Amino acid sequence: MSKDLIELHAHQERAILVGAPRKRSLDRHHTHDHLEELGRLTDTAGAIVVGSLVQNVDRPDSATYIGSGKLEELKELIAERDATVVIFDDELSPAQGKNLEEALAKRVIDRAELILDIFAVRARTAEAKMQVELAQLEYSLPRLTRMWTHLEKFRGGIGVRGPGETQLETDRRLVNHRIKLLKERLADVVRSRAVQRKNRKGEFRVALVGYTNAGKSSLLRALSETRDIFVEDRLFATLDPLTRQAALGEKQVALVTDTVGFIRKLPHDLVASFRATLEEVAEAELLLHVIDASHPAWEEHRLVVDQVLADLGAGETPMWYVFNKMDRLSPEHAEALRERILNLYPTAVFTSATQAEGHRTLIARLAETARARRAAVALRVPVGAGKLLAELHRVGEVLTTTADEETGDLIVEARLDAASLARAQSQGAVLAG
Repeated sequence: MSKDLIELHAHQERAILVGAPRKRSLDRHHTHDHLEELGRLTDTAGAIVVGSLVQNVDRPDSATYIGSGKLEELKELIAERDATVVIFDDELSPAQGKNLEEALAKRVIDRAELILDIFAVRARTAEAKMQVELAQLEYSLPRLTRMWTHLEKFRGGIGVRGPGETQLETDRRLVNHRIKLLKERLADVVRSRAVQRKNRKGEFRVALVGYTNAGKSSLLRALSETRDIFVEDRLFATLDPLTRQAALGEKQVALVTDTVGFIRKLPHDLVASFRATLEEVAEAELLLHVIDASHPAWEEHRLVVDQVLADLGAGETPMWYVFNKMDRLSPEHAEALRERILNLYPTAVFTSATQAEGHRTLIARLAETARARRAAVALRVPVGAGKLLAELHRVGEVLTTTADEETGDLIVEARLDAASLARAQSQGAVLAG
C-alpha cells in the first residue's frame, strides 16, 4: 500500500454498522443484504466499515433501540475495532440518539443522516444544494440539542457536513426562518420548471426511474449516444435531473430524463424537498423503471421504487420495466429470468451496457410508442410556403403530397405530434377536407 493511501486510511472515519430488524418482519430475512447496502452507503460517504452488529428485536428499545445487553456488546466492539462512528440502519429518535452517544462516547448517526450527508457532499447545482439543505434542516429541527453536541464534540465527519451545518449552530427560530426561505426559493424553481415543461408540451417525454445504481445514467448515455453524462458505480452518482434527446428514427425523438435514484428507507424529508426535481417523473408520458437484474435483492428494489412512485402520484403513469446489467448473469440464469419476467410483465425490456441488442430493442419500442402519438392529418399548405413544407418534412413523417389543381396549394398528409401540428397551423397550414 502506498504512503498516500496509508495516510488517507488513517484519516478516514472507522464505522461500526448496527442492524436491528424486527423478529417477525420480512427485514430479518434480508439483514445481510441491508447491512451490505449500508456498508456501500458508508463507503460512498468516505468512511470504512470495521465491524457490524445485529440484534433481532421484538420492538425497538425506547431508550437505546437495541437494549442494555446489546449496548454493552457494542461498547466492546467499538473498543476492539477502534471505531469512531456508529451507524444504525434504522432511524433513531432524538432521545435514542442522545442516549446512545452518551453511553458510547462516540458519534451515532442513523441511515437517514448518512443518506443526507451523501447528498450534501454530492450536490452540485444550486437547486440540489437548496434541496439537501432543506432536508437536513427539517430532519435536524427536532434534534437540535443533539446536533449541537455533534458540533462541540466531534467537529466534522460524516453526519455533520454539508450546507446545513452552519444553521445548526443557531437557535430554532433561525432554523425555521431558513426553512421558510428555502421553501420559497424552491417554489420559484417549481414555477420555472413549469414554464420549461410548457415549452416542451407536445414532446414525447420519458423519465428513467429506479433504485440507486441500477444503471439509469448508463442507459441515458446509450439512448442519447452522448458521452458527457457522468457515470459511476456508486450509490447516488446522480442527484440532478438530466435531459437528453434520443433519436428514435423516422424523424422521431424522445426527451429522456435521468432522475435521482431511490433507496430503501429514503428519508421522508429528502423525498419532500426533491419534489421539484421529481416532478419530471409526474409529467412524463412513460416511465422506464430500470432494475439491476444482477442484484440478488432486485425484487425488493422494484417494490421500493414502485411505492415511492405511488407516493409521488406517478403510480398510474404507463411504465415499462427495463432489466439492466443482464451481461452479469450466466446464460442459463438470464434465459430463466427472461421467461419468468415476460410472463409477469409482457412489456419488459432487457439491456446491458455491453450488449447493444437490448438498447436497439428499447429504441424500437419507444419509436412505436412515439409513432402512435402522431396522428395522420391532411394539411393544406399555401403556394410558395416552401419553408413550411420543409418544416413538415423535418419534424413529421410525410406520407403523401398532392397538388390541388384549382388553387395550386399542396395537400400534405403527414404524421405530426400535437406541438408540430400547432406550429404548422400558426405558420399558415390549415386542415384539409
